[in-house]
Amino acid sequence: MESLSLQSFHINGLNYRSKLNFPSNPSEFRAINQLGFDYFWRQRCKRLSFSVKCQSYSGKNEGGVSSSKDGSYSAIEDQQEGDEGHLGHLIGPVKDASGAIVSFNLYSQSANTDTSKSNVNAVLDLDKQDEEQGDYGIKEDLWKVREATDSEGEEKISSGLPSSFVFEQGVRKEILAEDLLEETVVEGEEKTSVKVKLSIVFVTAEAAPYSKTGGLGDVCGSLPIALAERGHRVMVIAPRYIHGTAADKVYAGAFDADCRIKVNCFGGEQEVAFFHQYRDGVDWVFVDHPSYHRPGNPYGDSFGAFGDNQFRFTLLCHAACEAPLVLPLGGYTYGEKCLFLVNDWHAGLVPVLLAAKYRPYGVYKDARSILVIHNLSHQGVEPAVTYDNLGIPPQWYGALEWVFPEWARAHELDKGEAVNILKGAIVTADRILTVSQGYSWEITTVEGGYGLHELLTSRKFVLNGIINGINTSEWDPSNDAHIAAPYSIDDLSGKAQCKAALQKELGLPLKPDCPLIGFIGRLDYQKGIDIIQAAIPELMGDDVQFVMLGTGNSKYETWMRATEVTYKDKFRGWVGFSVPISHRITAGCDILLMPSRFEPCGLNQLYAMRYGTIPVVHSTGGLRDTVETYNPFAVGTDDSGTGTGWGFAPLEKDSMLLALRNALKTYREYKGSWLGLMKRGMQQDFTWDSAAAHYEQVFEWALTDPPYC
Repeated sequence: MESLSLQSFHINGLNYRSKLNFPSNPSEFRAINQLGFDYFWRQRCKRLSFSVKCQSYSGKNEGGVSSSKDGSYSAIEDQQEGDEGHLGHLIGPVKDASGAIVSFNLYSQSANTDTSKSNVNAVLDLDKQDEEQGDYGIKEDLWKVREATDSEGEEKISSGLPSSFVFEQGVRKEILAEDLLEETVVEGEEKTSVKVKLSIVFVTAEAAPYSKTGGLGDVCGSLPIALAERGHRVMVIAPRYIHGTAADKVYAGAFDADCRIKVNCFGGEQEVAFFHQYRDGVDWVFVDHPSYHRPGNPYGDSFGAFGDNQFRFTLLCHAACEAPLVLPLGGYTYGEKCLFLVNDWHAGLVPVLLAAKYRPYGVYKDARSILVIHNLSHQGVEPAVTYDNLGIPPQWYGALEWVFPEWARAHELDKGEAVNILKGAIVTADRILTVSQGYSWEITTVEGGYGLHELLTSRKFVLNGIINGINTSEWDPSNDAHIAAPYSIDDLSGKAQCKAALQKELGLPLKPDCPLIGFIGRLDYQKGIDIIQAAIPELMGDDVQFVMLGTGNSKYETWMRATEVTYKDKFRGWVGFSVPISHRITAGCDILLMPSRFEPCGLNQLYAMRYGTIPVVHSTGGLRDTVETYNPFAVGTDDSGTGTGWGFAPLEKDSMLLALRNALKTYREYKGSWLGLMKRGMQQDFTWDSAAAHYEQVFEWALTDPPYC
């Protein structure tokens, strides 16, 4: 009986010797010894690469195998011939998009290309029903060994290229020898590690397009989709905000999940309901309660922040912990082995609840939580007496305990005692992320830590930063419905048309060679509006045009209107916010100015670079991480220097004006260098798929360590 004999396994540098016979009778196919191919079908292995060396033999004579028209097999090489001209075979795995090993390729190691020696091309087919039932074992009676022949029934003759030996789940494929060379894992080489597919639960106060006030909504509206596209099972849990306006139609696709639960907090049982929508591969789950049904934004209205925000987001956290256990989405629940991504203080009670309420009773013992800090200045601080309302055991008070320094207390009798929800998340989460590497460092400093810098420094070994991505389908100059003309890195002619259209729309003189500077953002102290205000008189003395879009502090809105009157041919201020106008400013301007005092990540500079607009930014947080200052003397790929914009520090009028003057001089006098700046910016990869790959690395780290609390 002719067989293929497995001679050795090599797994991550470990040599495992076994023997696996593939007899000519398919029903006799079986694995010998404990570790065989059955193991690889039953396990989805992480970071596993292996190769198998085997030789074919017949009886006592080892060597190659040939085939005949009548289906019989005979040995054509003896051991001596095998030693001289045949070096055996290698088998390497082929993995599908989910990372599972679904096939193996066998190719010969021949010392010559003698076409008179033929190889066997066999295909082992696994019944597709096994895959549907989740059974990766091997059913002996479902395997068939087929001899591959050409269209005329003749033998396939090897011509020096490797033959294919493919194990496929339910599908037989013809694999070209050239492709086989690219797919096979050779001994000594390690294939890219397979990422484990996870059940991921985002907990957030906002998620675009359902609710959004800033970058948090963008992240929680786009990152889950990117992770789902990479094979993970993803749920997003957010409140179901009903404002009684036309904006409520965003929830039209979400249906009542017919699930009501009661959570214990704020002195009694609170009943919440769940709504569910499956979109873009993600389970969007909305927590419904009357406290989410009111006009305004997620956090307040024109009169300020809502007074019951602690209650509203405590409900969210309790509901988020229950949802993976009680909601049969797609026919089955997410279960206890979840990875929670909790965003800012609104979701900060989730890691505390996992540690204090669930794990002591054996629930969520394999779950992990990752805190994502988008803005450390918002921490969810309330008086200490409210701790009893949170539904957390009394012994966990120390996790949330917060004492204000004396200078921050209201009066001499004020003890400064409070509870800080974000602090509780920091001390109980398994890992901590920020939205840029620079911001992860800044929050450990006195200036950027808002009182939590020492605590964050103590956990810096689990603190990382990942730059946000951008929605490249929405922000794409080659296919943007909001701009006057499309353009791309290969054809930038449309950008000049966008500039002319913007000047015309805003009533500015049509001057194609006049630098057009833009600003988009909130009109408040964080965004450095006071620095712009101080620099405008001097800047307007130059031949430039300036346009600002934003809303916020009323004093800055008044200043913008007055400045437009003073410099009517050079300055335009658009009070308010408009998505189409923001796209047209990003495409039409030559320079985008961002003098933010702090910026955890920032998105406008990413949009600007994608549209070939050069950012001039204060070197802080994510701005420093994403904008490389232009160096005309460095050797780049296009001989036009390196860098994608200009950064300045410290945050002062003079340093900002110096950076702007450098940019203006380059724009006017060094057109080739300016073109290089534009193209380098447009080549940057700030996609959500790139960000998702970095998140997966942090997930792996979190799952490697035991739960922190």
